[in-house]
This record gives sequence, C-alpha cells and structure tokens, in this order.
Amino acid sequence: MTAYLNGQFLPIEEARISPLDRGFLFGDGAYEVIPVYSRHPFRLDEHFKRLQHTLDGIRLPNPLSLDDWRAVVARVVRDSASDDQSVYIQVTRGADSRRDQAFPTGVAPTIFAFTAPLVAPSAAQREAGIAVVSAPDNRWSRCDLKTVSLLANVLLRQQAIDAGCVETIMLRDGFLTEGAASNIFVVKDGGLLAPPKDHRMLPGITYDVVLELAARHGMPHEVRDIPEAELRAADELWMTSSTKEILPITRLDGKPVGKGSVAGKPGPAAKQMYAWYCAFRDEVMRK
Repeated sequence: MTAYLNGQFLPIEEARISPLDRGFLFGDGAYEVIPVYSRHPFRLDEHFKRLQHTLDGIRLPNPLSLDDWRAVVARVVRDSASDDQSVYIQVTRGADSRRDQAFPTGVAPTIFAFTAPLVAPSAAQREAGIAVVSAPDNRWSRCDLKTVSLLANVLLRQQAIDAGCVETIMLRDGFLTEGAASNIFVVKDGGLLAPPKDHRMLPGITYDVVLELAARHGMPHEVRDIPEAELRAADELWMTSSTKEILPITRLDGKPVGKGSVAGKPGPAAKQMYAWYCAFRDEVMRK
C-alpha cells in the first residue's frame, strides 16, 4: 500500500514521523476521511472545504494547494488494490525540537495520506438496523472542527461497543448533538429533523447530501434543536457518515425505535433516502 508523507510516496510500512510531532504529543492537527467508489473520490471538494475550515479553526496554514491535494489523493487511490476505498489525510503542526504547547516557529507541518479498503455496512445490517446507546456529550466546545484530538469520541464509541452496540448518540444540555463518529437524523410524523450545524457538531458531508436529497425530492425537513424527548419518541432514527452512508437505528438504549408493528425495524423513510442516496452517488460517479 502506498502512503504519502511530506512530499514522498512510499510503502506505508516505511512511513516514519518524529516522536516530537505535535499530532502525537498534543493532538494538534486536522484530518479528513474521503470515500472512494470504483476509484472515484466522492464529494472531494466538499471534503477539502471542511479540511480548510478545520485548519483555519486551529490556525494552521494549509500546506498544499487544492490541485496538489487532488494529486496526492489520485496517486494513493491509483496505487491501491481496492476499487472502493477510504482515503485518510492528516495535517499536523509538525515536529519541533522540544515539547512546548505554544505554536513553534519555522517548523514544517506533517502531511500524511493513505488509503484502505472501504468497509460498508452489510446488506443484513441495513435490513435489520443497528443498536445504539446514548450518553452525555462531554467533549470540548469546538466539535465543528475535525481534529485528531479524538479521545473523548473514542471513549464514547467504546461505551457502545461494550454494550454490544454500534454507536453512541450524544446529548448536550438536553439536546441531540451527533454520534461519536456520525451524524444523527430523526424522523417524526413523516418529517425529517436534523440538528443545526454549529459548534456542537461536525458538519458532515453525508449530512449535507441527505438534506440536499430531501429538498430535491420534496421530503419535509427541518434543521433545528432536537430535545431528548423528541429523540426518544422518534418514528425513525438514522446514523449517517461517509463510510456508513445512511444506516437505520432500530434500538436506542435497549428499546425499539418507532411504534406499533414497525417498532424496532428500519422505517420507510430510511429505505427511501438510501435509495435516493445510492442513485445520487452513482450519478456523481458517472460524471
């Protein structure tokens, strides 16, 4: 597998960084994960726009031009054995000669990229839906930045794994924010609800696609704060991300999502949105 590290393409086994790299010492860096279908990156410009937002937020100049980033992604995708991939890119503030929290001067950033096979949910998982747990959102107040400081997310996600679930849904001050590694949508009375994009959540690329598709196809939708009570009374819940796409949530904290005969089963709105998403994805990939 070919990786990119600071201007060089090399086997990932040979990639090395300094132990004084600020990404290693402080989590001082930004990252992106880009899905690739049949060797075509999906929504590449939107991913780079979000990367720029994060770099601006942590006051780290972007070390590459858009064309250079495109060339890096194209090369690692080309050299992979898989047609469907997940490209990871990361930029840190680099390796100083000492450990000091203040920004160093004259230090080049560390730029890293590699790709791995894209592991999508199975058909059986989509058919059954997934189970999740909820937890207080105890992260910092700049969750709109996609930084490598992910320990809080790791611990929250592990809560789900320990409970035999897939994801942890987070609540802050009584309102839904997002999942530990995903965005969360609520369906109630035929309408789609999404938490607002502010400092409390990461602006998801798939989140944007879902809202675009809802508008295109006339699905009623609203972006607003969603109280915990509304989350727990939902007819449907969805988890979305670049690698999971749209995945129905059928159990929350051990209880079935929805009511009546469809309780605990993927709902019709999720199935419809996933069909729209697949058609849109294939349409984009053909261009």
